[in-house]
Order: sequence, then C-alpha cells, then structure tokens
Amino acid sequence: MDSKTPYIASLTREPFMYYEMKITAKLLEEGLSEKEAIEKIFKENLYQYPTERSLKMRARACIKRLNALEDEELVSWIINRPLDISRQVCLYAMMKDSRLIWEFMITVIGEKYRTRNFSYSRMDLNVFFTRLQEQNDTVASWSDSTINKLKSVLGSLLKENGYIDKTNSKSLNEVLLDYKLKDKIIENGDATCLPAFNYFE
Repeated sequence: MDSKTPYIASLTREPFMYYEMKITAKLLEEGLSEKEAIEKIFKENLYQYPTERSLKMRARACIKRLNALEDEELVSWIINRPLDISRQVCLYAMMKDSRLIWEFMITVIGEKYRTRNFSYSRMDLNVFFTRLQEQNDTVASWSDSTINKLKSVLGSLLKENGYIDKTNSKSLNEVLLDYKLKDKIIENGDATCLPAFNYFE
C-alpha cells in the first residue's frame, strides 16, 4: 500500500458488505458491465435495502473493491468458495481498497498475532486513531462522530471475519488463512499483509 494513498472516511457508509460483494461479483462474472451491474442492483434492489438512497453508492464501493483485487479468479472465489474463504477474499479486497483498513489490520491485528498477544479492547482502536490523528492532517480533521463510526465499522469487520466473537470481546481468536489465498496474496506482491491473517513465513 502506497504511503501517499489518502485516508478516506467513506467507510462510515460502506462497511464490510459481504453479501453485497457476493451479489456484485456474481453479476460481473455473468458478464454484466460495471454500469449494467449497478443499474440492475438499483432497479431490482438486489441488496434488499429498505430505501434506495444508498444502493448505487454501495454498489460502486463493491465494484471498487473487486477491482482492487486485480484478479478475476479471486473475484470468482467470493462466489464459489466456502464462506470462510469467501469472506477472507472480501477482507483482502477491502484492505487493498482502503489504507485505513490496510494499516489497522497489519499494525494492530497483525502485530498482536506476531507478538502472540491476543488481548483486544476498544483501547486498541483508540490508540490506533490517536496515532493517525497525530501523524496525518486529513485524519486529524475528522469529527469525533466520524471517528466513532469508523471504530464501529472496524469492530464489526473483526466480528464478521471471526477475529472476535462479539464487538466487546476481550480477546482475539486465532484465524487461519486459506493456503491458496496465501499464495495469491504473495503472487500479488502483498506479503506484507499476511500477518493480518495470522500467517508468518
């Protein structure tokens, strides 16, 4: 991840979105263009949202993450592989698309796995954002409300991917990275993110 990549707070409106990612990936695999996929999602409310307001925005976010993978085979894994592997691919896509997620998963979660420190609390989120605010003017300009929403997104992300059992958990679970996905991550030149998946060479 390029250190010049900006931090973006849109995650407050675009959380993990596993099922949305799976639906979008299937439409693209069926041969629809990105524009056609977005229109179909919107017209048929394929995400089954109560209102249409965020449909197109989230569909675009899903496509952006899928494109970040730069690998059609990985996109197909989201549809066709078992749930735990499919989710891991979606997390990897989210990390590649978001500097905030990339750095949190590596510098906080990956570091805990590296040091075998499985304790976890909201304090870890507080320390992460405080450090970012001290180092980056963009993050420093975000409101407390935005920061709190992002903390919630990160907590939910960990829960949905099995890192914690509930959002107020006091410890991390030991996740297992699918070996084929590990090979893909290395092939893509992203081996630096492997600690986020509790994998060390």
